[in-house]
This record gives sequence, C-alpha cells and structure tokens, in this order.
Amino acid sequence: MILFSARNSFTLLTSTSRSYTSATLLNFLQLSTTHRSLQLTKHSHTQVLSLGLTQNSFLATKLVTAYAICGHPTRSRLVFDSVEYKNVYLHNSLISGYVKNHAYYEAFNLFNDMCYSNVSPDDFTLATIAKMCGDVKDLKVGSLIHGKSIKIGFNEDVVVANSLMSMYNRCGKFSGTKNLFDEMPQRNAGSWNVLIKGYSNSEGCSLELGLWEIVKCMQIDGVKLDAFTVSSLLSLCGDNDDTAGKWDYGRELHCYIVRNEFDFGLDSDFHLGCCLIDMYSKKSNNLDVGRRVFDQMKRRNVYAWTAMINGYVQNGAWDEALVLFCEMQVRDRIEPNKVSLLSVLPACSSLVGLTGGKQIHGFAIRKDLNHDVSLCNALIDIYSKCGSLDSARRVFEDSSFQKDSISWSSMISGYGLHGKGEEAVLLYDKMLLLGGKPDMITVVGVLSACGKSGLTSEGLNIYDSVINVYGINPTTEICSCIVDLLGRAGQLDRAFDFIKTMPVEPSPSVWGALVSASVMHGNSEMQDLAYRFLIQLEPENPSNYISLSNVYASSKRWDVVAKVRATMKDRGLRKAPGCSWISIHDRTHCFYVADKAHPHSKSIYEMLDNLVLNMKGDMVDR
Repeated sequence: MILFSARNSFTLLTSTSRSYTSATLLNFLQLSTTHRSLQLTKHSHTQVLSLGLTQNSFLATKLVTAYAICGHPTRSRLVFDSVEYKNVYLHNSLISGYVKNHAYYEAFNLFNDMCYSNVSPDDFTLATIAKMCGDVKDLKVGSLIHGKSIKIGFNEDVVVANSLMSMYNRCGKFSGTKNLFDEMPQRNAGSWNVLIKGYSNSEGCSLELGLWEIVKCMQIDGVKLDAFTVSSLLSLCGDNDDTAGKWDYGRELHCYIVRNEFDFGLDSDFHLGCCLIDMYSKKSNNLDVGRRVFDQMKRRNVYAWTAMINGYVQNGAWDEALVLFCEMQVRDRIEPNKVSLLSVLPACSSLVGLTGGKQIHGFAIRKDLNHDVSLCNALIDIYSKCGSLDSARRVFEDSSFQKDSISWSSMISGYGLHGKGEEAVLLYDKMLLLGGKPDMITVVGVLSACGKSGLTSEGLNIYDSVINVYGINPTTEICSCIVDLLGRAGQLDRAFDFIKTMPVEPSPSVWGALVSASVMHGNSEMQDLAYRFLIQLEPENPSNYISLSNVYASSKRWDVVAKVRATMKDRGLRKAPGCSWISIHDRTHCFYVADKAHPHSKSIYEMLDNLVLNMKGDMVDR
C-alpha cells in the first residue's frame, strides 16, 4: 500500500496538468524522505522551482533534508545557498545532513558560519554538533561546544546535556560525564542511560562496585528503567567466569522485564530479547532458558535468530545451531545477514566440514556479502582448517575486499597448519613490505609455522625483529611458540633456559610446549620436570595427572603411579572421555572411548580388529 502511494504520488507530481500548493509539495517531500527516493525528491524540487517557491523556508528545509537522506549533501548545499534568508531550521537541516553523511568537516564549518552570522544555534544544533564530536572522538571541540551551550543559555537543556554527556563518554572522559550529570537540574531516562553506559565502559568499573547503586538512585529519582537501560545492564551479566553477584543481577533484570510486561514482539524491544538470549547463552547450563526467551518472542527479526544461533555455537551445540539456521529461512522467511553467517560458520566447519563452508561461501556470493572483511577472514580460517588451502588462498587473494591484520594472520596460520612454513614466512615478509605491522596474532601464526616446519633460525630472527624493531612485548603465547620452536629442533636445554629468562610468567601453554617436545625426543627427565610445573599451575586439570602417570608407568615406577592416581581420587578429578565424530550422508556419528552405543558398534569393532591385525602384520614384515 505504501509503495502504491509512492508511485501514485510520483505520477501525480510529474503530471503537467496540475498546479500544487506548498502544503502538497511538503507532503510529497515527506514521502520522498520516507522512501529515500532521489527521483521523487528531484521532481519535487522541479515543481518548487517552476512555481517560484524557492524562498519558502519550509519547502527549502524539507528539500535539504530529503537530498541528505538520499545521500546527496552537495545538492542539499545548493538548495541551502539558493535561500536568501536562512533561519536556524534550515541551518540545522544541512548540519544534520552533513553529519548523517559523515561530512564532519563541512558540518563544523557551517556551524562556525552560523555562529558568526545573526542566526543563533538552538538546542538541536548544539546536540547535533556534540554528537558529531563524539563520533570523531574530538574532546577539544566537544569541550568548546559545552562552553558554547553554557554561554548562550542551554546549559540546563536536557537534550543538549545528554548529547554532551554521550560525547564525553565516547571520548573516554567519564569524569566529564559525571560532572555534567551532577550539575543537571532535571534529568530524564536518557540522562541516566548515558551515565550508566559511561560507568559500565569506564576502566575498573564493575556492577558490584557501584553501578547497581546508580540504578537504585535512578528509581528513587522517580525514573523507570526502559528497554535501553535494561539492555545496557544485561550486557554486563552472564559471563562464565563471572561472580554470582552479576548473575543474580541478570535474573533480577529478567524479573523486572516480566513484571513490567516488556513486549519482545515490538521493534523497540527486539534488542532486549537478544540481550537476554545472549546473557543466558554465556552462563553455563542455562542455554535452555535462553531458548525459552527466544520461543516466547511474538516476532523475531534476523538479530534474534542470530543471537540464538550464536548461543548454540558458543555452547558447542552444533546440530541445534544448524537446525535453527535452516528454520530461520524456512519458517520465518528471514534471510541471514553477515553476522548470521559468521555465527554459523563454526558449526559448519565442526559438523559438515568443507561442504558446509562452501555452501555458506556460495550464499554470501549470491547475496553480495563476500566483500565483507570479517566474513572473508572467517572463510580463510575455515577453509584452512578443513584442509582446502587452495580455497583459503583464493579468498585471500581476492582483491574485492580490504585486507586487515586478521586477514594476513589467518592466511599465515593456514600455511603453518599445513606445514608450509616457508610460504608463511614469505607472506609475512610481503605483509611487512606492503607497510603492514605485525601484531601478537600475526607473530604467533608465523612462529608456529616456523616451528612446525623446522625453520628454527628464521623463527628466532622473526622473534628478535618483532621485539627489537616493532616494539612488541613478548606474551605467553609468543613465548610458547619459541619454546615449541626450540623443542621441536631438539634444543630442550635451550628451551628450558629460555623459560627461565622469559620476561613474563610461564603459563601452562609454555610448559605444555616443553612437555610435547620432551615426548617427541624421548627425554623423560625433562618431561617429568615440565609436568610438575604444569600440575602446580593447573592443580585441577585431570589431564596433567593422567599424562604424568603415563610417564612414570612407561619407566615402570609403579609406586609413583599409585601416588598420582591416589591424588586424583582425593581431589575428585576425573578425565572426560575423548570424543570424535564423522559426518556421512548429512548425519553426524559420534564416538567415545570404549563406546558401544552406536547401533553398528559390533561391525565397527570387527573392522577395527581387522585393521589392528593388518597393522601388526605390516610391522612384522618390516
């Protein structure tokens, strides 16, 4: 019906047999703005010119807005310049149009011209410019706008104050936000929301240390929490490593939502539903509660579906994620966006492998989403992990997307994963030659590739350069790579000496790298030493005790084996059984150690017995 009205309007507007009043043209311009129709805006402009209404301030303001919304601020400026008497509303329309089109320099110049003319800025002008300062994170200009608002008497305006507070937040100056909030004679829900947002983003802030007190003060002040307030707070709740306090706040917020009858089916509250799903997904063993929230939503957009899919992926429920991804398209006829594709890609790589990755890639190409850098990076990673290095290389070498540091790191890591250390080093050198700077992820990728390919000297040279030339501080991940590099080369003593002189505290990954190298080269003494450090760092990890027990068992030190096993029993530690899976004809078959639950387990074990006999026969022949 709306589309029909727009077409009818265009037909009427282009007819030469009618003359139009300014009110009619205003309606046409409003319609062109609603539909972002450049064609309708141009024809409305033509009628304005032909009727001699160019000096009508209402029409001129609407034209400026319409052209800006259609992405043509230059045309907006032409309309603006054609008006002899320019009021504050005309200035505001063009300034807002510039900001919406990210023409910040032009917006500020127009604001300066406005201040030096006889037109005084109003609350809308100041709020818009303050928002712009926040967008570009220009604290100096933002502070000048704050001073200007005080000078011309808008220091008590709630809209201007909220915009200035938001500007201080985005510029990382929470003290400015807090001071301005304390000085406000009147506050609305938006004022409190900006304060809460700034407090939650400030360094060292936690919900327990004061943010919840702010929420209580907000309610004491007679201001109810709205959907934005609750969404901001929910994003701070539900982490797996969280304290019980934050989790209790999350459940309290959910109760508040239910009591106040927030409607997840409304467009304004879609985000609220997504935040609840995300909070429950992050908290262990509460994914089913997130699913109930999802099922209770009267209507779901692509973001709600994506939040639930991402929740399944985060909790390793690959099957459910893929089923929901299909239901989104079949049941609600909702097309995935790039975030949906990024969320479901890990499930595809884990269950359906290369085929699933290719299907997602094909869908992205059809929907013209294959130029997004995040999606391309994920495809490079998945193709590499699924064994198709050539496909990963083709995505990387596609010039249609702008490569970032993650793109280079993903491709370098892909080469390392496939044992192509020389190619990884060449690509790393090419990145540096093109002006790219290595970060921690890139360094870890190239050092890991060197270690797996036996490029010891190359890896050590890269390590020296990133430390001494690029000023990267060694992390535990980088140091683990060096230990692995030296250990694989058989230089175990040198690796141990490196650990003792590391600038950071050795982590489990560092000692784990030394363990692997000791096993590889049969050095039981070094292996025993490394395991002892591992157990000190991870006393609750059963895998370390099992591995240490196996080391002693291999040297027939049964008394020590018994002590290790007794320690595990006393601490209640039990290693989870290993699991592997294979997909055949779109069905995933999972297998655990000594598993006999599969309906064809008897045939499977018979085949395994035959394979073991054949392998033993091959060993005898050799």
